[in-house]
Amino acid sequence: MSRFFATGSDSESETSSEEEQIVKQTATFTFSDDEEDTKRVVRSAKEKRYEELTNLIKQIRNFKKIKDMSSMLNSFEDLMRAYQKAQPVINKEENGQTPKFYLRCLVEVEDFINEMWEDREGRKNMSKNNSKSLASLRQKLRKYNKDFEEDISKFRENPDAGDEEEEQPKEVEDDSEDEEAGPPSYDRRVISGGSGPESKPTKVIPDDEGSDDDSIDWGSGSESSSESSDDEGQYQSIRERFLKKTTDREEEEKKEKKKERKEKERKKKKDEEEDGEGEWETVKGGVAIPSEKPKMFAKDAEIDMNLVLKKLSEIVAARGKKRTDRREQIELLHELASVADAHHLGPAISTKIRLAIISSIFDYNPKVSDAMKPEYWSKLLDRISEALDLLLATGDIVIGENITEETEVFDKAPYRVRGCALTIVERLDEEFTKLLKECDPHSNEYVQRLTDEKRVCAIVDKVQQFLEKQGNPSDLCRIYLRKVEHLYYKFDPLVIKQKKGELDANLTTSIQIMDKLCKYIYDKDVTDRLRTRAILAHVYHHALHDHWFQARDLILMSHLQESIQHSDPSTQILYNRTMAHLGLCAFRHANIKDAHNCLVDLMMTGKTKELLAQGLMPQRQHERSKEQEKVEKQRQMPFHMHINLELIECVYLVSAMLIEIPYMAAHEFDARRRMISKTFYQQLRSSERQSLVGPPESMREHVVAASKAMRNGNWKACADYIINDKMSAKVWDLFFEADKVRSMLIRLIKEESLRTYLFTYSHVYASISMVTLGKMFELEKPVVHSIISKMIINEELMASLDDPSQTVVMHRSEPSRLQSLALQLADKVNNLVDSNERIFEMKQGSFFLRGGNQGTFRQNYSRPGQDWGRNRREREQQRAY
Repeated sequence: MSRFFATGSDSESETSSEEEQIVKQTATFTFSDDEEDTKRVVRSAKEKRYEELTNLIKQIRNFKKIKDMSSMLNSFEDLMRAYQKAQPVINKEENGQTPKFYLRCLVEVEDFINEMWEDREGRKNMSKNNSKSLASLRQKLRKYNKDFEEDISKFRENPDAGDEEEEQPKEVEDDSEDEEAGPPSYDRRVISGGSGPESKPTKVIPDDEGSDDDSIDWGSGSESSSESSDDEGQYQSIRERFLKKTTDREEEEKKEKKKERKEKERKKKKDEEEDGEGEWETVKGGVAIPSEKPKMFAKDAEIDMNLVLKKLSEIVAARGKKRTDRREQIELLHELASVADAHHLGPAISTKIRLAIISSIFDYNPKVSDAMKPEYWSKLLDRISEALDLLLATGDIVIGENITEETEVFDKAPYRVRGCALTIVERLDEEFTKLLKECDPHSNEYVQRLTDEKRVCAIVDKVQQFLEKQGNPSDLCRIYLRKVEHLYYKFDPLVIKQKKGELDANLTTSIQIMDKLCKYIYDKDVTDRLRTRAILAHVYHHALHDHWFQARDLILMSHLQESIQHSDPSTQILYNRTMAHLGLCAFRHANIKDAHNCLVDLMMTGKTKELLAQGLMPQRQHERSKEQEKVEKQRQMPFHMHINLELIECVYLVSAMLIEIPYMAAHEFDARRRMISKTFYQQLRSSERQSLVGPPESMREHVVAASKAMRNGNWKACADYIINDKMSAKVWDLFFEADKVRSMLIRLIKEESLRTYLFTYSHVYASISMVTLGKMFELEKPVVHSIISKMIINEELMASLDDPSQTVVMHRSEPSRLQSLALQLADKVNNLVDSNERIFEMKQGSFFLRGGNQGTFRQNYSRPGQDWGRNRREREQQRAY
């Protein structure tokens, strides 16, 4: 009798009665293809919560493998919320202890995030979204792990201690993996053990597809022993009928389909290999690693010059191709160089291979705008130094771009090799600048990288020696300019000592070196660009070492101010830097007007940082495109070449104050007064608009407060605002010999305050004693006499000097304030009258054009005795006749 359906058997055995009970309960079930694998499982709250946690942990580990930081961040946020929901269950089951599998996940994520954060190269190659997600995940994880610090530290001490406790979540995870993997390869049969007190629990029994064993474990030994062979045959037929077990024919069809699929895949792979695209390869560091390294030479090959050159041409021919492994190419060239050196094939071959190595290292970086990796940078310096040492040691090797491969000579002296040492040095210099701009300027990495400049300058000197032997003037001009650009911005204290006479006059300093190199370029250069850059660098170096007159004469004789706008952007940047230092030099020499004139063009635009290539100002949207911004960033100067912007602005504002304040006092009531410094005027106006002016804090506020004090003739307050500890720390201490600059400033403030005082209060005095003025402004009597004499000669002050009494006698007093305002009102009325006349004439002309009556016009619009417009025109006509 079947266990599933009653067949009407008359057996009265215990087994048959149990079967009848089973039939009554299970007869209502019908099996279909959709309901075949369905089962109902009752799970506890712990299993549910733990399964949710383990599924999220598995997702995080998967995203960690592919480094998908955005998805990993979302999964981690879900994990935190799931753990919060599972907190009551954890407190109940684990007695408040954090599960070990959860701690393991937090530790893994923390280690992974720290590793990713330290890998700077990897972060640069990340997408913007992944990089942002990494920063957010790092911040959230650090904040979240603070609640588990003690548990995590204990777990790190003994990470394997909690493996036994992780059995439960592991089982749940395995189940979840089985469910995610899709339907299993075996059928599931649900067997019910009855409904009585002795009924057995539901059990799931797997059955393999290809198995012929039809025996079923019913969960009871008595039941299985009471079964007969007839029943077994019936069970088999019912199972084949209702559970649709796969027949032998279906199995054969599946096998055939698998074979066809494998054949298709094999053909597809074959086609890909013929097209040049093979299987996927393991990638490490962004470059495909070949399965086998190609052999350099055969074992029995006789290595000679031709074989090495042939191998070299093979390696170099792969340069630039799509699937070329750049790292492997560099290694092969190194190996070829060692083979050539071991067999003593000559210096020309070694030079040729090293030049190829240098080119391959330059080509390693696929993006031209990106900086080279530090490891390859050090290799590049070593290979260039080796090649130049070999060239200088041999002495009979000629390299040049005009040498073709057919005309190269490797077997006898003089050797001829195709290449260009000058191009290598120029490219090396550009890479060095990129490396510096890539580093954070306030880090030790920048300082460490800056130490490589010694090696770069040594390479430049070696190329200079090599080119001087060849004697090509155009190449020498280029290498001299490259040396000048490494030297012009560096301050040499020996120059100042030599200027003071503390050192021997015949000692060679940077001034003499610059003079020699620049004069050669002035004489031999045939391109205007090199000469222009040499002049600007020469002026910069003179100004840096306080050679004011030499720098001023050189810049004036060059007439670069007239044609610099036609130069390339880098030359214009150099011009701006030169003018900035020229202005600082003029200020140190107390030439205030010259300093103001040098700096005014830089400061008027408000874009000093951009003009000096020291950074980009934030602009509105659409004012600068991404391409334009990228190009401008490439033009930026390295940090160690920057000029202090606050120093430039302070010098400019102080110079403007010393010029503008006396001028404002002299032309107080002049309606047509012109502005000398627009930027300084804006600072004064913004201060006047403020309802409450507090004590000065910034550099600009100090200069404005000093200007107001000078306007009133109070030189002491003005000097205190300009010269104090705060301003000295920000600005004045940056000067060489800062004490001299401070004393010079105090002297100028006294003199200009005296001039301002005389302009402001001269109408009050009939005469004033020069001795009194000297005491007021703490100036010596000859200085006061000189200042007043200049003012009288320039007709700035209407007065005369009485030498016996040492007084200044005022000839005429300036108009009072009321008189000045009346004069201003008269000027404004005259302007108004003139404008009304012009309007009147325009209306009159338009009336006549419309055909109006002149008599009627006069009758309506003119009054007797007040036709001043017509009378004036008549007078002008009479005067013309």
